[in-house]
Amino acid sequence: MSIERREIEKLATLSRIAINEETISEVSQRLGSVLELVDQLQAVNTDGVEAMSHPMQATQRLREDEVTELNRREALQAIAPETEDGLFLVPKVIE
Repeated sequence: MSIERREIEKLATLSRIAINEETISEVSQRLGSVLELVDQLQAVNTDGVEAMSHPMQATQRLREDEVTELNRREALQAIAPETEDGLFLVPKVIE
């Protein structure tokens, strides 16, 4: 599928992309290749294929949830400017 020069120029204007005179033919060829690929994808028979709402619906193997680091809260709170009841106190930033 070929794309005409004026279509490339119009797309460049709409997308605010500067395309040199030398590159218009290359851009036209590349866009044509992309459109041919889209045509190939549209031609695939998808009857009986269930639509996916998310590509990660498959069950994933998960690692064991185990503690790998020591609890250093007391050591870190000892050097914090302000703490209260085991929490860090920070200045209010939203009024």
